[in-house]
Amino acid sequence: MDKYRIDSHKLIYHPGRVTDWLAGRNIYPIYAELSPSGACNHRCVYCALDFMEYKPRFLDAGILIKRLGEMGKLGLKSIMYAGEGEPFLHPRMAEITNATKAAGIDVSFTTNAALFKPAIADECLKSVEWIKVSINGGTAKTYAKIHGCRQEDFEKVFANMKYADGLRRRKGYKTTLGMQLVLLPENAGEVELLAERARAAGMDYLIVKPYSQHPQSKTDKYRNIRYADYEALSKRLQKYSSPAFSVVFRMKTMQKWDAAAKHYGKCCALPFWTYIDAGGNVWGCSMFLGKKEFLYGNIMESSFKKVWESEKRKRSLRMVANRLDTSKCRVNCRMDEVNSYLWDLRHPPEHVNFI
Repeated sequence: MDKYRIDSHKLIYHPGRVTDWLAGRNIYPIYAELSPSGACNHRCVYCALDFMEYKPRFLDAGILIKRLGEMGKLGLKSIMYAGEGEPFLHPRMAEITNATKAAGIDVSFTTNAALFKPAIADECLKSVEWIKVSINGGTAKTYAKIHGCRQEDFEKVFANMKYADGLRRRKGYKTTLGMQLVLLPENAGEVELLAERARAAGMDYLIVKPYSQHPQSKTDKYRNIRYADYEALSKRLQKYSSPAFSVVFRMKTMQKWDAAAKHYGKCCALPFWTYIDAGGNVWGCSMFLGKKEFLYGNIMESSFKKVWESEKRKRSLRMVANRLDTSKCRVNCRMDEVNSYLWDLRHPPEHVNFI
């Protein structure tokens, strides 16, 4: 039921870029995660980026729109607006969304959706490939406790997403709408309730994923959580799937979290993606936000091309290749599956010609 390859990766669909990388040529990223807002209206108990402190800073829309045009021409294919804050807190998020699509870049959002009001959907849903709503409870009480917000936000989110579903159907938009739950002891008993609500709201999927401890997080409440006992829940959730709705229970990712092991010896994925924070800083990896050796430059101060081809980035990549110990990296980082794929390409087993 994982037709979007959420529990896998999609780099296999970009052989040209991979070929250039294997040949040692400079490549521009396929994907970027970009945080238009440092502020957030929720305070989730498991927040990986709590160490960024939810600063009320917002990217300058005029400069960002200019950079988007440049990045599209350089080969950037997609942006997920998410990051250390809630993207829809940015007052010009709809305009930025449309400008991103106009630059030839696919647009997506990870959001709590409490601020994704009908007026915003009316303005920009046409430009969005997918929206994934972070919703971590099946009842308003549990949701509010985990999200650190008012209980009213629970129904507000469903109202916003029901409207978005109706809008895409009326207008013929192809936007995919989904929800995602981080499986915690507090919400494990409500996942089936959430699956029912998500399906009734017109969502295309519900993802159930494991917690992942960020090494810099202030919170470590769930550091020792394990997922071996949730296989029965995975089987029960299958009954909610239909041709129009799927539950993606990320069992493979949960098993990797429990094992805390990596298949690859080096991080190879950094040339294929980047993270841009709410201050415009371009980072090699979101796990190392604030670590100067991973800072490439700032798109508010110079072009993306200049940042990407800078000596700072070259030094950072050399450091990653020669000194970074991936065993200490975040388990199930965003590029984990991509790294396994790239590692195998550079370290093939015997008998590969017997296809």
